[in-house]
Amino acid sequence: MADKPKRPLSAYMIWLSSVRESIKRENPGIKVTEVAKRGGELWRGLRDKSEWEAKAAKAKEDYNRAMQEFKANGGDNAGYRGGARKRAKPAKNPAKKQSKRSKKDESDDDEVDESD
Repeated sequence: MADKPKRPLSAYMIWLSSVRESIKRENPGIKVTEVAKRGGELWRGLRDKSEWEAKAAKAKEDYNRAMQEFKANGGDNAGYRGGARKRAKPAKNPAKKQSKRSKKDESDDDEVDESD
């Protein structure tokens, strides 16, 4: 059985992969986080995103087609180990038993100081 298809990239991620090298060239020694930050600034300033949105839409269509094929060939999430899974809610903890020490401390608090 083939591997499960990976989710498609967003328009922003497709665009960023195409301009990442030019951002690095313009800013030698820039950190990865700074590249992403600069990319975000440029993306927000980009007026015409239609080219990238069209590429993302095509990637999504290809993904949906690949998923249909994957499911038709017997693929499903049952045997799939990758990707995000919902975590089970943790079991509620029963009331904890008090230790002898904490019981003793509470009994000391209950006593009234008669020296006043």
